[in-house]
Amino acid sequence: MSDNEYDDDVFDDFELDNDDVFDGIDEDELVELERPGKRLKVEAPPEARDDSPEGGGHLALAEQLLSKQFGYQSFRHEQAAAIQRILAGDNALVIFPTGAGKSLCYQIPAIAFPELDRAEGARASRDAGVTVVVSPLIALMKDQVDALKKRGIPAESIDSSKKWEELQVVYDALRRSQLRILYCAPERLNNEGFVETVKRIPGGIRLLAVDEAHCVSEWGHSFRPDYLKVARFVDEIKAERVICLTATATPKVAEDICKAFSIKPACVFRTTPYRPNLELQAKTVCKEYDGDISVSLGIMLGFHAKSEGDKRFEELFKFLRANPGPTLVYVAMQQQCEIHAKVLGEQGFKAAPFHAGLKTEHKQQVQDDFMSGKVDIVCATIAFGMGIDKPNIRNVVHWDLSNTVEEYSQQIGRAGRDGKPSKCMFYLAPSAFYLREVFARGDLPSRTSLAGLVFDIFKEALGVPVGGIFKTNHYRQQKDFDIRPSPLSVIYATLELHFGLFRATTPEYSTYKFEAMPSYFRVTKEDKTAVADAILKNSKKKVKWYDIDVNEAAAYKSTGLNRGDIVAKLNQLDQQGHIRLQASGLTNRYILQKALPKTPSEKEKVVDKLYKDLASREKDALQRCKKVMGLITGSKCFALSLAEHFGMGLPEGKEKCGHCSFCLTGKPVEPPRLKVTATTASSIQQVLKATDVRDDPRFLARVAYGIRSPRVTALKLDKSPVFRSLADHDFEALLAEFTKACQKKGEK
Repeated sequence: MSDNEYDDDVFDDFELDNDDVFDGIDEDELVELERPGKRLKVEAPPEARDDSPEGGGHLALAEQLLSKQFGYQSFRHEQAAAIQRILAGDNALVIFPTGAGKSLCYQIPAIAFPELDRAEGARASRDAGVTVVVSPLIALMKDQVDALKKRGIPAESIDSSKKWEELQVVYDALRRSQLRILYCAPERLNNEGFVETVKRIPGGIRLLAVDEAHCVSEWGHSFRPDYLKVARFVDEIKAERVICLTATATPKVAEDICKAFSIKPACVFRTTPYRPNLELQAKTVCKEYDGDISVSLGIMLGFHAKSEGDKRFEELFKFLRANPGPTLVYVAMQQQCEIHAKVLGEQGFKAAPFHAGLKTEHKQQVQDDFMSGKVDIVCATIAFGMGIDKPNIRNVVHWDLSNTVEEYSQQIGRAGRDGKPSKCMFYLAPSAFYLREVFARGDLPSRTSLAGLVFDIFKEALGVPVGGIFKTNHYRQQKDFDIRPSPLSVIYATLELHFGLFRATTPEYSTYKFEAMPSYFRVTKEDKTAVADAILKNSKKKVKWYDIDVNEAAAYKSTGLNRGDIVAKLNQLDQQGHIRLQASGLTNRYILQKALPKTPSEKEKVVDKLYKDLASREKDALQRCKKVMGLITGSKCFALSLAEHFGMGLPEGKEKCGHCSFCLTGKPVEPPRLKVTATTASSIQQVLKATDVRDDPRFLARVAYGIRSPRVTALKLDKSPVFRSLADHDFEALLAEFTKACQKKGEK
């Protein structure tokens, strides 16, 4: 099994690195959403309607392209209003439910721009520009590109799955203005070569579409600091306009998105998440369990699920037999995917597992089999589902507690996109909160670890003047200070957002090398520019490959070149097939914004504030889980509770959907209960005997509770019998006991 036992990251197929970028926020640009508790109007505000002759012309063209290219006769929801705003040159935010057609809001403008150019005589076809779509999943990009190509729309993606030869074709099409839409992952914006290339696209970036835009917000359920770089990227490449798209934005999250991208209140378009064809059901299985949680969590510990008597399986078998059709079964862990698929297979169901630990080819095969009907049921972690355009999914089953209400809403939104009745079943079991607590507790480092990291960052910036650049290595810091990649990124982002100490800038590669193709020397010698000469004279051959120090090349003969000029030229030679370029040794770079704290007390104040912020995030993560439980076990219609979470309500002011578990029974679902075992001195001693670590009580509590971290894995304690041995205890109680043990050790 993969070391990443938990799929606690929604974007498992991301092209990940560790860059954090933040662009300044204009405090005057706020979204005037209604106050909490009031329902937001479903329709777009009147200001969003463009009744001018120009607006009418834009709409007529959009409708013509909708029919001609996509085969639809009319727009749905607020698609038309959003598209009009984009074509008029405004930025916009689109908040539509999963499957409600958000992608058309940037696809129609992308193919409309050349038509408008011809009608207005604004620019030549060779300067048509391109629409760049920042999208989180490689699989999603592939599906979208394939679908657009089938409709005759020139689209491509740049991602890590592409071979060198395939990328050359994409870059050549960009240079020739032959592409209308280009997809890339947000992490691609870290690549300095990509940024320099995009800056030079003929006609520029007509539109930047930000998919899953809720990731921009610190208050979003999937906040990712990497997304903060997108706002800066907009400025760097001088994108003409921006459209942000999401299915899950609360009023606070929408406000954050609009501030980041200067979106006016009149350009926010949202529709209710309510789907009348979805039957939201929930059932508590094993209402109370007084025994060892390791039995309740037998499947998590690797035992055969059926042999452990988990009653949810019998319920699942009955549900699936009564409700045949394509089904998604969401679980929390990778191992569960494998076991569930095996058990369902033994019962005669055509099921397959899907999780981040599988090879890319395997995951693609599962997805293809599900789309074609060879597989009826996919047992998956949150890694599966984004970008899956399968309209006839009949059931979505939640085996474990969702991380957030937003996550639950997004996942059930994958059912019944064809408008036919579909069921969403949520099983509640005593182990529900344990798994979610594992996810939440794993991201908060100890204060000692955090202090070590902060002091290390300040050390790296020592002697750098304000406005100067310093470099750090995130991978080393993860290992040295026992901090996971995700919280490490959040820490850097917090130092930018709340302390204003520095600002991330484009990372750079420490090493560039290339293989010269037959045409390389002829082309570079014929190119009389200073940059070509600098590359030719500063490339040093080592057997097959040439090494080049881009900084030395830029300083060659004091020609006034900069690093970006060299990188851009190398990428151009690579894209034209004259060289085969490789870059390695990613180094994160930061611009110092103001003088850093100097005295130990000043540094400790930063650590204290930062730790308080991170502890608040942990508390917030736990509260998000409780909100999910509250929605499922509350005394209110499920659909109404879900809509109100997003600041809206049911159509026509209804108080009930009429077909959820609460509406059908008239009473709330009883929540499960789990008896927590009291902590004993002997159980604590067993963990202490397994390791001599005494400098970090939170580390010891993690081992006992069953939470991995870089240090836990490095010491192989996740393979020890004591790992997860106290999973049925209260985490805070464990932390208190291990704190006492560490203090005693320090007093000796």
